[in-house]
Amino acid sequence: MTATTSIAGAQPDRPPAGEGEVTAPAAADWDRQLMYSPLSHMIRRPPVVCAPDLSVREVLECINLNKVGSMVVCDPQTRKPLGIFTLRDLLQRVSLAQFDLGRPVADVMTVKLVALPPQVSAYEAAVTMARNGLRHLLVIDGERLVGVVSQNDVLGSERQGARDVGAGIRDAADVAALKQSAGDIRRLAQRMLRQGMGIEMLTQLVSTLNDLLTLRVIELTRAEFSLPEMPICWIALGSEGRFEQTISTDQDNGIIFVPPAEERTEDMRAALLPFARAVNQALDASGFPLCKGDIMAGNPAWCLSLAEWRGKFFDWILRPEPAALLNAMIFFDFRALYGDESLAERLRAGLVESVAQSPAFLRHMTEDALSCRPPLGRIRDFTLDKGDKDSPRGIDLKKYGSRPFVDAARILALARGLTHTNTAQRLRMAGDHVRLGADAIESILEGFFFIHRMRLRAQMNAETQGGGANRLDPYALNDMDRQMLKEAFKQARMLQAMLAASSQFSLSPDRL
Repeated sequence: MTATTSIAGAQPDRPPAGEGEVTAPAAADWDRQLMYSPLSHMIRRPPVVCAPDLSVREVLECINLNKVGSMVVCDPQTRKPLGIFTLRDLLQRVSLAQFDLGRPVADVMTVKLVALPPQVSAYEAAVTMARNGLRHLLVIDGERLVGVVSQNDVLGSERQGARDVGAGIRDAADVAALKQSAGDIRRLAQRMLRQGMGIEMLTQLVSTLNDLLTLRVIELTRAEFSLPEMPICWIALGSEGRFEQTISTDQDNGIIFVPPAEERTEDMRAALLPFARAVNQALDASGFPLCKGDIMAGNPAWCLSLAEWRGKFFDWILRPEPAALLNAMIFFDFRALYGDESLAERLRAGLVESVAQSPAFLRHMTEDALSCRPPLGRIRDFTLDKGDKDSPRGIDLKKYGSRPFVDAARILALARGLTHTNTAQRLRMAGDHVRLGADAIESILEGFFFIHRMRLRAQMNAETQGGGANRLDPYALNDMDRQMLKEAFKQARMLQAMLAASSQFSLSPDRL
């Protein structure tokens, strides 16, 4: 059998109609466009593929002829990818193993593939590649290969920095090395921020690199413990759960487990807690401070069986007291980070079902969300709090800036039964259901991202000059930034007004 594309001289398949190659603009402009571009726009050439029975020698000749870094092995009839052969495979499975070059490439290809559809955004591709340590990513429409993108295509001018940081994390052998990696993440984020990278992509990449670091901490720590044989899942909470971590962030996490029998729940918790506390301490030593509110897996209150988590959520929904609403803001934004992800999916399904049966809970959440008003003044542009010796006069951009957007997005997602935890994704998905068009949603998100950018700048200043990590004196800004901040707060107020209008229907999912 011969190759199914240019290996045999046939014309390779083109990307889908209307989604052909693009000419790369200047690097800086390209970076700013990345987060808005579909992955299909990153496909710079038709994929070069081969059949699984082609010899390794012929594959290498084709790689050299086409000047590519990998070869996708596909079913010759359906174009379904079966594997990928990369230069790393050449080194590890061919050269070092003294593999016979006459044997089929199927014997040495990597069969564990990571692929995304062409309509996902480029920043999602960048996040996926960073998380999985990939240099190439397949673009698949259904089961059919339409292209291959590389780190160079999706990471722009910072591709080397992101790749190096990710590699450093994966190779870290101890906490000291991970602490260095945590510093590398902060420095990379600061450099990206100064260069004007889009906030949505920036926070996703920072969160992903932080995920990689947390996973490495868990892997290193787990090797020191003998854990019971049962399904467990380490979950990220709060901003980490929303993929919205900033430069200055502590840790919020928990554990879900399923004991072999209900009566053994306490025993299993006791077996998990030393491991969980060791992970929390290692994260702290790596540069992610312990949560001041003790919302961590090492706290017995947040190392719970699946049944206990469901009970917690049900109690908060049934009795929406102030403490319950505060917990909802943190714990309802969970996502799986390590272990059996199906436990988080089952918990999410139970949460969605419980909320659907309790419109009163959503009403209480809405009232609580609307109590946090953006700090726009009636006489002056902004209302400032006086501050104290530890917090300078200004605005808390986390409490009064980001929170109105985050709270509204959470409520809308819960009301619609959406499973997303990211604020931008929640608002985009819920927009059609709250009579807001795509343009209005994007205007709201521009306000949210601008405030997030101001928070990051404030955190950078706090590291070098002291002061509150999320605090800002708007009157210290230049005229343009001050006007943009005012407009961002207006977008938050508009979103709250829409939420208030929806609450007259008790935010019933059928009436939003």
